[in-house]
Amino acid sequence: MTDPIPPFSAAEYDRRLAKTRAAMEAKGLDVLIVTDPSNMAWLTGYDGWSFYVHQAVILPLEDRPYWWGRRQDANGAIRTVDTDRTGIDSYPDHFVQSTELHPMQHLASLLRGQGFGEANVGIEMENYYFSARAYTTLLVELADSNLIDATGLINWQRAVKSDEEIAFMRKAAKISERINQLALDMAAPGVAKNEIAARIMAAGIEGADGAWGDYPAIVPLMPSGPSAAAPHLTWNGAPMNEGECTFFELSGCYRRYHAPLCRSVFLGKDLPDHIKRGEEALVEGLEAGLEAARAGNRACDIANALGAAMDRAGIQRGARCGYPIGLSYPPDWGERTISLRPEDETELEPGMTFHFMPGLWMETWGLEITESILIREDGPAETFCNLPRRLLVKD
Repeated sequence: MTDPIPPFSAAEYDRRLAKTRAAMEAKGLDVLIVTDPSNMAWLTGYDGWSFYVHQAVILPLEDRPYWWGRRQDANGAIRTVDTDRTGIDSYPDHFVQSTELHPMQHLASLLRGQGFGEANVGIEMENYYFSARAYTTLLVELADSNLIDATGLINWQRAVKSDEEIAFMRKAAKISERINQLALDMAAPGVAKNEIAARIMAAGIEGADGAWGDYPAIVPLMPSGPSAAAPHLTWNGAPMNEGECTFFELSGCYRRYHAPLCRSVFLGKDLPDHIKRGEEALVEGLEAGLEAARAGNRACDIANALGAAMDRAGIQRGARCGYPIGLSYPPDWGERTISLRPEDETELEPGMTFHFMPGLWMETWGLEITESILIREDGPAETFCNLPRRLLVKD
């Protein structure tokens, strides 16, 4: 049996459109150009590997939104969007990677024809998928409109997850558990890093507990030894070595929803004291942060609880310790709104979801033990995954 199209209920899409339009009205927008593929999918259900060309969802304050993109991708829109609520329009292929034309010329023509030639037009300025040339083209083509920075407007509406979204994240979490355990089981001196990465990626796509796996927004991060001082290295063909610590920061993905999880392994009998102290401080800080992660508390309360444990251990991290997660596309599984750090006083609400990730990236070594968490109505945060919260030592 094929998956239902679109993946969410009609009521869920109505909820999302209503929330976004309320935010648009508060900002004085007549129409919103949505170019972040995560936001496009959240509003309409669109899902395709087409974000390497210009595409958008156009959301007027009134009337239904429409997907706009390359003509050959329109068939993908037909097969994935909520067509009861979303129209479809497209530009011909001679606009693609042209030195003479730009797709935003086509979009601007559509907007002028729809009465938005002198409107307040929202655009997602700080966005991986919206180029400088796209912006300058709109400035020329919509010269009589007021282009307003609407970065994060939809991202903030996504902060509190619905029950339907949380159900998807629970499926992703089962995959995360599976691939993290697989990585830990495979880790041994002499095993090539690319072999482990290959098995991780295959298992992630196979899925778990009856849920198939999608491609994650970030590939496996798995540096070892001194390279683990850098949080975003991937893999190579080198073998794992005795006496080194490796962290595996991975996420299962189900229908674009993520639940990142990281565990670390040390190969050898003689665990260095500095790594042991780091593990103890991380686990203490994680437990304290989970206790502070309650509805009504603030994002900074989680960070400060972790920071107190770090201070007691004499460790200086110098980095935030988490961010919101949910629906994402490459290159990032974060939602780019709240940060778990001392300066962020955002109030925590039931249904918010975060990757709580107090990694240690020191000068010559690194260690990560992380959790994806759900803020509950009452009590401390729930962890989506269930793996022992410790450094695995394999001798």
